[in-house]
Amino acid sequence: MVRIIGFFVGLGFVGVLLLSLIVNGIDSIQNPPPKTAEEEFHKYPRDAGLPSDGMFGRFDEQQLQRGFQVYKEVCAACHSLKFVSFYELEGLGYNEAEIKAIANQWAIEVPTINPETGENSTRKALPSDRFPSPYPNETAARAANNNALPPDMSLIVEARDDGANYVYSLLTGYQKQQPAELLRQFPDAKTGTGLYYNPYFHSLNIAMPPPLVSDGQVTYADGTKPTVDQMARDVSAFLVWAAEPTLQNRNRTGWAVLIFLTVATVLAYMAYRNIWANAKREVSIRGPLEPAFQERMQQQKDERGIAG
Repeated sequence: MVRIIGFFVGLGFVGVLLLSLIVNGIDSIQNPPPKTAEEEFHKYPRDAGLPSDGMFGRFDEQQLQRGFQVYKEVCAACHSLKFVSFYELEGLGYNEAEIKAIANQWAIEVPTINPETGENSTRKALPSDRFPSPYPNETAARAANNNALPPDMSLIVEARDDGANYVYSLLTGYQKQQPAELLRQFPDAKTGTGLYYNPYFHSLNIAMPPPLVSDGQVTYADGTKPTVDQMARDVSAFLVWAAEPTLQNRNRTGWAVLIFLTVATVLAYMAYRNIWANAKREVSIRGPLEPAFQERMQQQKDERGIAG
């Protein structure tokens, strides 16, 4: 009796849950949640077309050097690169003397302690140092940026979906005015004071002013025309390198392993076919089921007068 009651009680619970699921499903279909400005007007990143894209990705050293120049002259005033050391610039094609000069001439000095007074001090950077932060702490960074915290750029392309394309699109996606259709549908979505409209930013309004404002903002040593689009591509490529400096080696290693495994698999299969082909043809039944054994057993039975 108790089992029967328990069965019906459980059945009742399942029925209530199923009914609730059906009712909520019907309600969500008939009364969908209102759409937001972000859902309607946010854009997905455009393809930057970087050489490092894809399985055969590689770095263009000249582009990386141009991107580093953009970071140095435009981005470094606000954004840190705390996981990258100066000596790693060797991967961009700089030699030891050039790296020492870059570190020594870096505008932001490295925090240290004065050994004589014990007070906070700064010194020129060394190749072994990581790129120093432009702000001493988070509070100072927010105070200088309208309470917005500039993100570190070391791993920005890994931390953002479709990272390199996102950076490229964000840098080139600033618009002076919001679309009239956006304000018509969402009057409360008007860009506030101190914010800038950018459809590639998740909330459409970003606190960072446009960093690349005009062509020729940076003068490239290799003669490349420094358009806003070109500078955005170059710094995006540099940030890919900053996040994955071993990308080329990883790609080469991956292809080498893939080719090795493919060749090894083919050779193993061919060896299998070659070694076992003759063995399969020559194999014969052994043991009690062998015809010769069966014949000998029958002869012994006949000699002993055993039937069957």
